[in-house]
Amino acid sequence: MRFLTAGESHGQALVGILEGLPAGLAVSPADIDRDLERRQMGYGRGGRMQIERDHVDILSGVRFGETLGSPVALMVKNRDWEHWQERMSVTGPPAGPAVTKPRPGHADLAGALKYDRRDARDILERASARETTMRVALGAIARKLLDAFGITVLSHVVALGGVIAEGTDLTPEMGGMIDASPVRTADPRAERLMMEAIDRARERGDTLGGVFEVAAFGLPVGLGSHVHYDRRLDGRLGQAMLSIPAMKGVEVGDAFWASGEAGSGVHDAIDFEAGKGFHRPTNRAGGLEGGMTNGEVLTVRVAMKPLSTLKSPLPSADLATGERVEAQVERSDVTAVPAAGVIGEAMAALVLADALLDKFGHDALSDVKGAYEAYLGRLPR
Repeated sequence: MRFLTAGESHGQALVGILEGLPAGLAVSPADIDRDLERRQMGYGRGGRMQIERDHVDILSGVRFGETLGSPVALMVKNRDWEHWQERMSVTGPPAGPAVTKPRPGHADLAGALKYDRRDARDILERASARETTMRVALGAIARKLLDAFGITVLSHVVALGGVIAEGTDLTPEMGGMIDASPVRTADPRAERLMMEAIDRARERGDTLGGVFEVAAFGLPVGLGSHVHYDRRLDGRLGQAMLSIPAMKGVEVGDAFWASGEAGSGVHDAIDFEAGKGFHRPTNRAGGLEGGMTNGEVLTVRVAMKPLSTLKSPLPSADLATGERVEAQVERSDVTAVPAAGVIGEAMAALVLADALLDKFGHDALSDVKGAYEAYLGRLPR
């Protein structure tokens, strides 16, 4: 299974193509819109979220509410396009001032130099996190596939602006409760402190980063493989998470803590119980061993840096003259960590759905389910 996205932040629309889905999967625009709405939530979001009300149009690959086995094409229109038609015109002539004051921490400078562009808007429009809208839309379809096999993917914020959530072990039933939190955390005490930190950063014209955790429940043992670097599931998940704008670090399970401990206190002992099969009393490995799922809950934590657009901008150098200037100020958020968790869910769902189909087949959902049940039936219980 593979996907492509296209579109600019203030262009006409975002589009995506998802190939490799089996035929017979129930999909509707409402399934996708639900996750698009979740992506727009979160305390600390900026004015763009007040403009856009994301809705998906399914252009191909679905008939009478079911996938056909052919590529699924999606489109989400940008409502803000009406204010940017001249500046983002396909045919020209150029309109509006060029962006020549690159923002530290953003793709502006490196992209302008790499692609030989005099206007950094040619870079920042695609580098914008608005692109992740389509990832979430495609991920919602992958989530539908996982749902058909009893697999649930959730996320929550475990740190934001230096505030760390406590007692935040997830269960599959906690999704609604987490989404009801303005900062998508399961810790009420941390929620209040995170919101206060966001308010203080807003007053300073500053931004905040944090850490979110994605957890997948109900995964069978054996997704992924140990035999090649590009089939190891932890590597695929790491790449997927780090491909999200502003993500700078990933750990599976308790990786960073475990790096300072002895092996005897880190590795998860193996047990066998009749009717349950092989299982682990602990899950410090985060559900992955040797590049494969081991049957426990998969947990991945992702560190997001503070956003690069500051209301009180940092020093920069002008692209055209080299003159010392203050960086460009674009419309932005104080923090987007709560929304980033939803994007992380989407990327995890896409990777896990691909791994599921890689093991059990692609053509028809009924055949995939048959292979899945046969596999579970041969595992020792």
